[in-house]
Amino acid sequence: MKVTGVLPLFLPLCRRLWPGRIAGLSVALLKATALEAAILAGHLLLYPTGLVQERRAALPPGEGPDPAAAGTARLPVRSGPPVVLLHGFIDNRSVFVLLRRSLVQHGRQRVESLNYSPLTCDIRAAAELLGRHIDEICERTGSTRVDIVGHSLGGLIARYYVQCLGGDLRVRILVTLGTPHAGTRVAPLANAHPIVRQMRPGSEVIEELSRPAPGCRTRFVSFWSDLDSLMVPLETACLEHPDLDAQNVRVTGIGHLALPVHPAVATGIREALDSARPGDRRADGLTVA
Repeated sequence: MKVTGVLPLFLPLCRRLWPGRIAGLSVALLKATALEAAILAGHLLLYPTGLVQERRAALPPGEGPDPAAAGTARLPVRSGPPVVLLHGFIDNRSVFVLLRRSLVQHGRQRVESLNYSPLTCDIRAAAELLGRHIDEICERTGSTRVDIVGHSLGGLIARYYVQCLGGDLRVRILVTLGTPHAGTRVAPLANAHPIVRQMRPGSEVIEELSRPAPGCRTRFVSFWSDLDSLMVPLETACLEHPDLDAQNVRVTGIGHLALPVHPAVATGIREALDSARPGDRRADGLTVA
């Protein structure tokens, strides 16, 4: 969730700036808010570059783009399925420019960013479309499975595909960044948008995701921030489900917009994708200075 979430991003700071409360203002909150503002400005500049779907070409198994042609040095290629990046509400693939570069530089040879329509009004329909995209990616790349990194709403769409549409056959690891797994109560006025209503606690979609999911094959890693002002309550970005192999990673010191951008989070995402063994619990939290 991006452009329409600008006001909620700064509400916590505004509440703390009323007379008599300035002395108690958190330095960490100030830093995080300043970073969110800078990231928002940069993303608005990049937004037009991500309006269209990226070009895709078939890659023979074991081959990838020439690192010299990309103008960047890369570490040795890592084995693993293609990585699919899925953006949040009213956003596009441009949000993943830095994360994509990090993954490629560290050996991920097949990384694809998907756009879904900003007019999308139903998480279920978006999840079905995601499934068709993933089938096409698997057919084109010769891979049987993919990994997904989903920011905010993108993580919820991917989870619905995995949990409710049989996507666990295709998705090995799903990493979510600031995703309202239990629904968020932020910005009540946004309820005019049907997809926002689906992201509320107690919605039909959230209820479907709370149902039993025995035998789900996908591993989940959920990054959540203690300064994410779009998650109300904050813990809604944690994935708690008795049937899912889920790890929650707390990120300290940054907000919602920084999750797909910050290098420390990118490192955590790479570690999550590289640890293929179910039940591996290498990192419980990230502290961002």
